[in-house]
Amino acid sequence: MEWSERSAIVTGGAGGLGAATVRRLAGLGLQVVIFDRAYDAGIELAASVGSGTAVGGDVNNDADVTAAIDAATALAPLSVVVNVAGGGLGGRTLSRDNVPLDIEAFRATLELNTVGTFNVTRLTAARMAANDPDEFGQRGVVVNTASIAGYEGQTGQVAYGSAKAAILGMSLPLARDLAPVGIRVCAIAPGTMGTPLMQSAPEELKAKLVENIVFPRRMGEPDEFARLVESIVTNPYLNGENIRLDGALRFPPK
Repeated sequence: MEWSERSAIVTGGAGGLGAATVRRLAGLGLQVVIFDRAYDAGIELAASVGSGTAVGGDVNNDADVTAAIDAATALAPLSVVVNVAGGGLGGRTLSRDNVPLDIEAFRATLELNTVGTFNVTRLTAARMAANDPDEFGQRGVVVNTASIAGYEGQTGQVAYGSAKAAILGMSLPLARDLAPVGIRVCAIAPGTMGTPLMQSAPEELKAKLVENIVFPRRMGEPDEFARLVESIVTNPYLNGENIRLDGALRFPPK
């Protein structure tokens, strides 16, 4: 596929893992739409990259997602979607005082991570399905962002772990659903990544965060995430796969 003739959307693309991914994809020649609630930061990043544009909005708002899709297709055929937008608040099922976790906090975490990822995927897939296929028959690629918390969620991660486990569970069914139109789907499950937010934590906390990482014993770099996105995008035989990126870290219970 000639990437210089294609466009991409990166949700949550204005900072952290998303921003690193934007830079990587732009380096491949793609016109990248940065789709993020942080519109001003997205505009600044697009200007620094020198290609693409930014669209502000919510991954669960169909009109906002459609605006991002339209912005991408105005630049070039939309062929790559990377869902990075996500997050969520921690909380135990029962607090130390035996107070149940707020159900709305649980719902909101799934809405942002799981539902948002699926919503963007379903809407962008409909647009990519109209692309002309390349020599391998592919019309597009979707890369979703899960977490190793989806495999071994820690104490206090019941909502976040559930949301990310659902994203991992989507990969194979999505790949099978979208195979007839030539769209591949994979997910990345990062471990402890050194985003600007994580790097701003106190040194004592950062030392604790890396103590169970096997090798290299440090936080992952955002560009290492972006390099894995690039590998998935450019390797036409990667499909239906969940890939850990964690330095062999396995989360302890707490």
